Amino acid sequence: MQTREVVVIGAGPSGAIASALLKRQGHDVLVLERQHFPRFSIGESLLTHCLDFVEEAGMLPAVEAAGFQFKNGAAFSWGERYTDFDFGDKFGHGRDSTFQVQRASFDKLLADQAALQGVAIRYGESVIAADFSGAQAALRVQREDGSEYEVSAQFVLDGSGYGRVLPRLLDLDTPSAFPNRCAVFTHIEDRIDDPDFDRNKILITIHPEHRGVWYWLIPFSNGRCSLGVVAEESFYRDQPAELQACLQKLASEPPMLARLLKNAVWDTPVNRQAGYSANVKALHGRNFALLGNAAEFLDPVFSSGVTIAMHSASLAAGLVHRQLGGEQIDWDSAFSTPLMRGVNTFRAYVEGWYDGSFQNVIFQSERNNEIKKMICAILAGYAWNADNPFVAEAKRRLRVVSELCALA
Repeated sequence: MQTREVVVIGAGPSGAIASALLKRQGHDVLVLERQHFPRFSIGESLLTHCLDFVEEAGMLPAVEAAGFQFKNGAAFSWGERYTDFDFGDKFGHGRDSTFQVQRASFDKLLADQAALQGVAIRYGESVIAADFSGAQAALRVQREDGSEYEVSAQFVLDGSGYGRVLPRLLDLDTPSAFPNRCAVFTHIEDRIDDPDFDRNKILITIHPEHRGVWYWLIPFSNGRCSLGVVAEESFYRDQPAELQACLQKLASEPPMLARLLKNAVWDTPVNRQAGYSANVKALHGRNFALLGNAAEFLDPVFSSGVTIAMHSASLAAGLVHRQLGGEQIDWDSAFSTPLMRGVNTFRAYVEGWYDGSFQNVIFQSERNNEIKKMICAILAGYAWNADNPFVAEAKRRLRVVSELCALA
C-alpha cells in the first residue's frame, strides 16, 4: 500500500490544473493517467476564462510561448447570414483573447508544466477499484503489464473526463436530460483562401435546413483546422455510413462552409463520438470530488467543457487545501452549488440553441449592443458572473429576448 496526500485521476486539463495548484500549496500529489501523452482529444477552442486558471496554476507563460492560434471571439453562420462576437467587447471584466489548440500538444504541455512544478504523474496506469468507506480513500491501480498495487490518499479528485472513473466505479452515473447526439469530426489541411474568413475566431455553422444540426470549424496556427458536425443519432440514418463520406457530404451543404473548404485536403481519419452528454447523482462524496467531464458534460456547442473542467479544478483544489489544513468543508455549499451556477447558465444556452431561441437572438438583424455584450461575456466563459443579467436570469432573459426577435 502506497500512501499519498492527494491522488488525481487523469492528467488532462482539470487534472493538470488541480494537481499543480495543490502542489503549489505544498501538498504531496500523485496523478494517475490511463493513456500516454500526447493523445488526441477534441474540445480545441478555449474560452478566455480558461486562461485565468492556466495563469493561477503558473502555466500561462508556457502556453503563450507555444505558438497556438490566437482567438478573440466567435462567429456564427446560417445560410448567407453571418454574425460575430468580439471578446474585447463584452460585459464586465475578463480577458479579451485566448487560443485555439490542438489538444494533444496542449494537454501534454499542461501535464508537463505540472510535472515541472513537482507533481508526480504516472502514465499507463488505470484505477480499477475505489473504496471510500475508511478514514482514507483506497484505490486499486493496474499497470499496463497487468500488475496491480494499492494507494491510499486523504483525498481523491477525479479528472478522468470521458473515462468517468469514479462515476463508473461508485455507480454515480445518472441519465442526461439531453437527447442522444453524435459528433463526427476530423482534422484537415484547410487551405482557406477567402479574405473574409477570420482565423482568430471559431466558426459555428447551422445546417441550412435542420436547425438542430451544426458544425464547428476551429482554425489552428499551422494551416490546419478541426472540423466537426453534431446532430441527433437518428439524423445520421439517412447519411452515408462511411464516416469521411458522411462528413464531406454534410460539410458541403451549408453555403459558407462549402465555400471555405473548397480546397481542403482530407488527410486524417474521421472519428465519431456519441452519447457524450452525462450527469451524476452527486459531485462529491466522502474524501472525493468530481471535476469537469467526469461529473457532467453538456454539449460541445459553446466549448464550455474545458472551462467547466478548469473552473471545477480550481474550486476543488482550494477546498482540498483547506480541508487538509484541518478546516471542516461543506462541499455542497462550497463546491457543488457555486460550480453548478455556471454549469446551469451554460445549460440554459445549450437548451436555447437547440430549441432555436438562442439562435434567434444571435442572428437578430438589429441587436441591442448591451445585450450583445452580456451574451458575449458568456461565450467568453464568464458564466459565473452573477452581475451579468444574462447569467443571473439566463432562462427568463433568453426567452424574453427571443420572443422579441420573433415579433420583429
